[in-house]
Amino acid sequence: MIKLLTLSLALMASLSLSAKDYVITRHGVKADSTLLNTCAIQKVIDKAHAKGGGTIVVPKGVFLTGALFFKPGTRLKLLEGAVIKGSDTIADYPLMASRMEGKNLDYFAALINATHVNGFSITGPGTIDGNGYKFWDQFWARREEGRRQGRTVTNLEVYRPRLIFIWGCDSVTLRDVKLRNAGFWTTHLYQCNDVLIEGCDIRSPFKPVKAPSTDGIDLDVCKRVTIRNCYISVNDDGVCIKGGKGPLAHTLPENGIVEDVLIENCTFGQSHGTLTLGSECIHARNITLRNCVMQNTCPVLRLKMRPDTHQTFENITIENITGNSGPLIEMRPWKQFFDLEGTTDQPKATVRNIVMSNIHVTATYFGEMAGNAHDTVSDIVFRNITVHSPGQGMKCLYPDAVTLENVTENGEALKLVP
Repeated sequence: MIKLLTLSLALMASLSLSAKDYVITRHGVKADSTLLNTCAIQKVIDKAHAKGGGTIVVPKGVFLTGALFFKPGTRLKLLEGAVIKGSDTIADYPLMASRMEGKNLDYFAALINATHVNGFSITGPGTIDGNGYKFWDQFWARREEGRRQGRTVTNLEVYRPRLIFIWGCDSVTLRDVKLRNAGFWTTHLYQCNDVLIEGCDIRSPFKPVKAPSTDGIDLDVCKRVTIRNCYISVNDDGVCIKGGKGPLAHTLPENGIVEDVLIENCTFGQSHGTLTLGSECIHARNITLRNCVMQNTCPVLRLKMRPDTHQTFENITIENITGNSGPLIEMRPWKQFFDLEGTTDQPKATVRNIVMSNIHVTATYFGEMAGNAHDTVSDIVFRNITVHSPGQGMKCLYPDAVTLENVTENGEALKLVP
């Protein structure tokens, strides 16, 4: 008996388990990648919640499931070799109150969901795989059908689940987990505060099938977020700042500011933009990207200037950046799905206090700055920057707002061109 107890304690220690840990295979969940385990895993989550909370532990193996809903007091841990694999049938993701593309609406649940679960965490080193290939194929087929019909197909027309959706949670941690192949956005945090995303590896492919709209990390009305020591390469924006869109978005209580975000010591592979603000963003403030390596051809900072949304982007710092990139800054009007929603409003944007410094990259071109007619731009500083690129000069409609300090392109002082 003593020997058995000793072995049991040793096993618990080796798995870093405690009495509050619920290893799913000890509660009726089968390690069978062809068997849909949604109900069985949800029962484990519900049991842990009913007993005061605990960690849902996924051991080595592939576990196929639809949407899972974490309850207060519960969290998720994936051990080495553990894979939560998403079902590729949309019926396994219930339609429910949600948030998508800057609007509160009914949409399909994500693979992993947590709503009002303070202290929620997902830790690795295992993997959450969205298994999104079928959804991607459906999306591109619908896009092609729309092209033949002469109409634009929106992102929401093809039903696809996100990988992770965390709503209204404080003190959130995602650490050392691999996030793969989301059907839609990879990590969506809405109305969350005090978030740490650390040591995560986030990827979706560009080939053989492009994984559309698989943003790496979407921050939507969030405050005090740190993203550190991550690798991100996805077929959309790497880190995207959201918060609402539309001519009245700034007046609606469900929308709001994203502020106090630090992104540091990360490596960014290919995406559409390393740090993007604007497609659904009414106010972003105090956003810092520093000490990061670029391994891509996309913009380091991408500002999407919506003519149908009041926007304020302020106090943005980009510093200590190296590697290969696209333009340092890409600021352009963004008219995708333009909609004044029947109003006569004329939204405008304010962009101010952006500092980009200590950047040394090989880039596709230096950058461009253009907005809509009523936008106001001020206090843009480029300092201690060396860029090697095929081009010469930065296209800029706001030369009076820009200060250049020791900035060179191909060994010559940077020129601002209209």
